[in-house]
Amino acid sequence: VTDAYVGFLPPLLPELMDKHSLSIAKAATLTMLLSLATSLPQPVMGYWADRVGRKPFVIFGPALSAAVLALMGWAPSYVLLILLLVVGGLGAAAFHPPGASLATRVTEGRGSGVRLSVFSFGGAAGYALGPGLAIWTVSRFGLEGLWVAMIPGLLIAALLWPLVPGGSSDGRLPRPPRPRELLTHLKGPLGLLFGISALAAFVQRTFLTLEPIIIDVAGGSQSERGLALTLYLGAQAVGTLTSGFLTDRMDRGKLLVVLTLLATPAHLLAFSLPHTSIGGMLAIGAAGFLNMAMLPPIVVMAQEIIPAGAAVGSGIVMGLAWSVASLALIIPGWLGDLVGPLRAGQLVTPVLLLGTLLALHPSLRGRPGEGLSGG
Repeated sequence: VTDAYVGFLPPLLPELMDKHSLSIAKAATLTMLLSLATSLPQPVMGYWADRVGRKPFVIFGPALSAAVLALMGWAPSYVLLILLLVVGGLGAAAFHPPGASLATRVTEGRGSGVRLSVFSFGGAAGYALGPGLAIWTVSRFGLEGLWVAMIPGLLIAALLWPLVPGGSSDGRLPRPPRPRELLTHLKGPLGLLFGISALAAFVQRTFLTLEPIIIDVAGGSQSERGLALTLYLGAQAVGTLTSGFLTDRMDRGKLLVVLTLLATPAHLLAFSLPHTSIGGMLAIGAAGFLNMAMLPPIVVMAQEIIPAGAAVGSGIVMGLAWSVASLALIIPGWLGDLVGPLRAGQLVTPVLLLGTLLALHPSLRGRPGEGLSGG
C-alpha cells in the first residue's frame, strides 16, 4: 500500500510538467525530493523503532503516505507540490525500516532471505500497481481528483492496527548500537553494501524519472507510459521474490556480482529499444528484475552485521543509500535538458558497474547464514 502511493509520481510527471510549466531538471527534482523524503530519514526512523517499538511506525507511516501523496494532483503550485511530496514521503520512511526488520527476523537464522523477499515483493508489487492506479484515477476523475485514491490506503491502515504486534522490537536483543558505532560499521562491509545499494537505486530512479519523459517525447500515450513503468516495477516484484530464495542458498557476494554485472546492459537496452517492441519490453522487464533482486542479499547481510539494530541496519542500506541516489538525480535531470532524456539515461547507466567492483571485495564473500564481520 505504502509503495503504491509513492509510485503515483513517475507516470504523472508529464501532466505535472504541463500544469506547472516544468523543465526536465525540475521534474527530476520532484522525483529526487520524494525519494529523499522516503529514504533519508530511514536510519533515524529505524533507530527509534528499535528503541520504542515498531507498531506506530508500521501503521501511521502508510496512513500518512496515502493521505498526503494522493493530493499531488490537487497542488496549485510547484512549491506546495514539493511540500506534499516531502510530507507524504516521510510516511514511507517511517514504515520501511521497522517493516523490514519485523519481516526478516535475522536472529531466527536460515530463511531470512525468503522472509525479506516476501516483504519486498509486497512493496514492489504495490509500487508496480501505483502507476496504473494513478493513471486510472486521473483518467476517471482528472488530475485534481487524484485525492480519491487515498481512501483504500486509509482503510487498510485502520484494519491493520489490531493485526500488527505491539511492544518493543524484540526483548531478546541488546540495546541498539549508538550512532558512533554505526559509523565504525560503515568502514567495513556495511559500507560496501551501502555503495552497491546507492548505485542500484540511482539507476532505478533514473529510469523511472526519464522513461516516461522519453515515451512522451516520442509521442507515446499515457497508457504506454503506465505500461512501461508497470512492467519494470512488476518485474522488480518477481526479482525480489526470486532473489530471496537465492540469498538463503548461495554466496551472497557472488550473487551481487552477477546481478550488478547483468543489470547494466539490461538498463541500457531498456532505454535504447523502442518501448512497444518485444525486445524493448523484455529489456524493461529484465532491468527491473535484476535491479530489485539486489535488495534481499544487501538487506540480509546488513542486518547480520548489526543484529542488535536490525531496523537501523535496514535504514542505512535502504534509506541512507537511496538518499544518496536521489540527490544524484540532479545529474540525469541536467543532462536531460542538455542532450535529451534518452541520451542522458544511456550516459549515466554504466555507473552501476562500480557496484560490481564493490561486490567483488573479499569481505562480502561467505556462505548463506554465515554472517559478516562488522569491521
